[in-house]
Amino acid sequence: MTIKEVSEKYNIPADTLRYYERVGAIPPVTRIPGGIRDYTEQDIAWVQLAKCMRSAGLPVEVLIEYLQLYQQGDETIQARLQLLSEQREALLEQRKAIDEMLNRLNYKISRYEIAVETGVLSWDE
Repeated sequence: MTIKEVSEKYNIPADTLRYYERVGAIPPVTRIPGGIRDYTEQDIAWVQLAKCMRSAGLPVEVLIEYLQLYQQGDETIQARLQLLSEQREALLEQRKAIDEMLNRLNYKISRYEIAVETGVLSWDE
């Protein structure tokens, strides 16, 4: 696949794909003669991982560190597990904070819904 096709399919700007490759967040993409990128299934798997992790809010630096560990081979399996586990914990903490915010918003919305029905807004919050 060309960079344009990957960009369109995964809704990632081509500049972002080039950036991920340049900084080492994904491995160097396969190229055809003339230097044009030709994304293989393996290249696309790395793009999908990067998109997933970035969508979850993980920093690019984590992607870079993960790729560096991966490239060092199986002796880094424990380190990769640790890195991913730490990121999962950070995401769980974020989800907890979001859940708390949602609960607060739901409470406030319920108070306003009652106020719309009764014409009285109670500020017992």
